[in-house]
Amino acid sequence: METGLTILKWSFCFSLVVVVSCAQAPAPWNPANGMRPGTCDHYECPTYKLVEPGYGYEIRAYNSAAWMSIGPIPSPSMTQATKTGFQRLFSYINGDNKRKEKLNMTAPVITQATPGKSDYTVFFYLPKKSQQKPPQAEGLKVQRWKSSYVAVRQLGGYVTDEVTKKEIVALMASLQGTEWIAPIEKSKGKSPAYLVADYNPPSQTTGRVTEIMVPFDM
Repeated sequence: METGLTILKWSFCFSLVVVVSCAQAPAPWNPANGMRPGTCDHYECPTYKLVEPGYGYEIRAYNSAAWMSIGPIPSPSMTQATKTGFQRLFSYINGDNKRKEKLNMTAPVITQATPGKSDYTVFFYLPKKSQQKPPQAEGLKVQRWKSSYVAVRQLGGYVTDEVTKKEIVALMASLQGTEWIAPIEKSKGKSPAYLVADYNPPSQTTGRVTEIMVPFDM
């Protein structure tokens, strides 16, 4: 069980997300970047199998999992929506739920964005012991994601709203000419909703990993 101090640090870090998000540009994509985020050495992360390490992308097969979510959150800024959503989810894992139960911190915190829309959903990956019967909470919803393929573009540095819009375009461009683009466009369209997975608190200035993800069906 994470200590209250550790969780408080996460809460404080996310409260600074708007201030620090522009402090460092993301590192350019490197095909060798496909690394397991170091955060997953300390926190539970969703499990997957690497299917293909492509140039500018990875294809992963994720196992089914349950997530606690809040949204849609209307906001002109994805980073602001992430901050708002995480603050509520932080309260949830710190005991603000119907069972007054504290949950371990996990990674990543995921924000779902849809091109052309200004509302977002923020997700917290539920720890294994809470996957089957997570505590319920007002304003939050359990979402059970089925096993699926996911196209992933991994970035370094801090990621802003502008960067995510640029990188989802780059991810889709990198998939052109591969066997994956047809099933992605068939199940999700040419401008799909995408996920932004934050593995590190904003105060961490080195070794950062953020991922742009597009789940799809085969």
